Amino acid sequence: MNKEVQHNDTELRAALVSQCRLSPAALETIAESMRNSTMSFAESALELGFVTQEDVEATRAWLKNSNSDDKAGLVESAIRRLSENQKSQFVVPLGDSVRPGPQLLLARDSYNSRDEAIRALRTELLLRNEAGRANVICLVSPSSGEGRSQLSAELAIAFAQLGRRTILVDADLRRPQQHILFPAGNERGLGDALMRGERPHQYRVDGFPQMSLLTAGIVPTNPLELLSSGRFERLLTDWRNNNEFVVIDTPPVTQYADALAVATLTGRVLVVTRAEKTSYKDTKEMLRRLATTRAQILGAVISYF
Repeated sequence: MNKEVQHNDTELRAALVSQCRLSPAALETIAESMRNSTMSFAESALELGFVTQEDVEATRAWLKNSNSDDKAGLVESAIRRLSENQKSQFVVPLGDSVRPGPQLLLARDSYNSRDEAIRALRTELLLRNEAGRANVICLVSPSSGEGRSQLSAELAIAFAQLGRRTILVDADLRRPQQHILFPAGNERGLGDALMRGERPHQYRVDGFPQMSLLTAGIVPTNPLELLSSGRFERLLTDWRNNNEFVVIDTPPVTQYADALAVATLTGRVLVVTRAEKTSYKDTKEMLRRLATTRAQILGAVISYF
């Protein structure tokens, strides 16, 4: 299947899921049918009676007349809804590559004030690079909604734009976001690789041959234990040996201890807060907890979006 056909099938899946309100149980049945045949998602849904031919034709017509932002938003919405039920694998199939979503304007070589600030931050971090070692950066924030995940993605893209080998790791095993920012399947990722002791699947990122993405995977029941394990430490060593930059997204520090476990192993963190949202109390508590890890704080970023 060529990339254009696969991309169109992904959009049709997301649109059918959203507009026909297919339940997780229906999606499981459709996925099983697809595994036992060569039928597409739409063909399987039709044969099983979950959608009608009129549904499919109307959805195709909607996609044909919609712009790229509408389509991307639809895919993101469907992934968000289904990932809550740990069924996001039925929206976007696992593939070898992903492309940055519409929120990541930096990937399109835009030159606005935010993107210039990201490039300036990249330069600051390059000056703080450890000689002879991969530049490992763990992004932490006190609470959710402070822009940590988006900044992680943007930083990884910024490093990759220099032609440096970069991996973006979603170690937020609570409410992962990287598979949404880079619309991708999330049925395999860091969490299940740690549980099974397997080598995790990494996506290539279209337009950035030196960049790879490791999504979080299905949310496990014991995230902290997995991130504190020897398996995660060995993966981190492997990332250091095979990349020049390692950017790691983590859960909020004031809600979970996961980021502290990651910070202890990486030894280097970048603090992210949001103007007029992050409280002084939460920031102070985060810094107190980070002090126990003895990780070096590379700097602090205040987001204004």
